Amino acid sequence: MMERLNSKWITTVASIWIQCSVGGSYTFSIYSSTLKSTQNYDQSTLSSVSLFKENGGCTGVLAGLLYSFVTLDHRRHNAGRLRRFCGPWVVLFMGAILSFVGYFFMWASVVGLIHRPPVALMRLFMFTAAHSTTFSTTAGLVTGVRNFPAHVGTIAGLLEGYLGLSGAILIQVYNTLFQGNPSNYLLFLAVFPTSMTLLLMYFVRIHDTNSEDDKKHLNTLSIAALIMVAYFMIIIISDNIFIMASWVRIVTFIFLLLQLLVTPLGIAFQAQMDDTEILSLTFSSERSNSSLVYDPEAPIIVAYHELPAGKTCQENHDSTFDDLPKDMNLQQYAL
Repeated sequence: MMERLNSKWITTVASIWIQCSVGGSYTFSIYSSTLKSTQNYDQSTLSSVSLFKENGGCTGVLAGLLYSFVTLDHRRHNAGRLRRFCGPWVVLFMGAILSFVGYFFMWASVVGLIHRPPVALMRLFMFTAAHSTTFSTTAGLVTGVRNFPAHVGTIAGLLEGYLGLSGAILIQVYNTLFQGNPSNYLLFLAVFPTSMTLLLMYFVRIHDTNSEDDKKHLNTLSIAALIMVAYFMIIIISDNIFIMASWVRIVTFIFLLLQLLVTPLGIAFQAQMDDTEILSLTFSSERSNSSLVYDPEAPIIVAYHELPAGKTCQENHDSTFDDLPKDMNLQQYAL
């Protein structure tokens, strides 16, 4: 079972699920009013806090440097004791910590758990929370590119697409579970993305394998993402036209979770089965071809002829050459 969970397809699914959970900065409008009222901000101050959200989400230099440091080949193979502390999971772990710290202290400020912080400190909280997204995105995106070097554009577009969908997913979570209670939603942003990342980060690994069917399965994942986009469009338009009952929201939310969890995982398992089948066919073909190749260690079978009765080897040799015509040489006899 663990072998099935250690593949580039499971890595892709884990990256997709992580991407779908880290889009809290896209939902700033949900908790901005609460942040403004509880901290006594005017619109200008709130806009400055929002600006640090944008700056944190666009500054990915530290995430890139950390990823390069913990995934160098010589560190992965020759690090000894430090080998267990190398890999994309380190970048994801750092992003999870930053996400929790940023959103938790914002929630603590809103509910009065801590004294109202200065504006500069709130900007730092917002920057930290948004900056965590760059670590999650870098780890998932760069690992996907290394796992599918022949389909860089497809895997990059796929993961970026699910990151964009994360905002819509979290809005559906808010409408279903936290409607009218943005402070609890802030606590959810502190706990949920961090928990998802910590649970899935060990499945995000670099796999140096290639298959002819990679493109087909990546396209299937892309189609599944497009179906989710269409689903969200229908839900959003219906929500603006009709008044949806609570049970309808719950049903659509459960359907969303099932689609998000089951579809990518089913595609991943199918891709693994296809790769295993191709590998077994290739191995069988190589074994059949190797049986036709000369084996220098194979035993050499020598045929021995029995001498006529009463003759020695020398006598038999002499009698053989005595039978040759006098004018025939050995080369003519051999021919």
